[in-house]
Amino acid sequence: MLKEHLEFFTIDLSTGWEVPPGYPQTFEQKILDGSLDEKRFQGSRTRLLRLKPGAYTTEPFVHEYWEEVLLISGDMAVGGQTFRPFTYACRPPHAPHGPFSSKEGCLLYEIHYFAP
Repeated sequence: MLKEHLEFFTIDLSTGWEVPPGYPQTFEQKILDGSLDEKRFQGSRTRLLRLKPGAYTTEPFVHEYWEEVLLISGDMAVGGQTFRPFTYACRPPHAPHGPFSSKEGCLLYEIHYFAP
């Protein structure tokens, strides 16, 4: 099973955050469920990603998995355009995206997976 069966539960937003590998210190993730094995090209994960106020990246991201992103709160700028809550992106593998920045900080809900 790729993910465990979870019913509604309260997410503790005060603990469990970590800087994802390769990201600046102003980005933090909290894994909600699943596991993504990037070396074996399998699995899926659901996470929250938060950017602290003033966070930015300087290079586009490119990865081998599908990515779906929902901006929940705050602001995020991509390619000169600023997005606000409840905007959505779906990216196939190998699609360059970014660089990103956030003036006030933001919270993203993300799903990453490898297609069979």
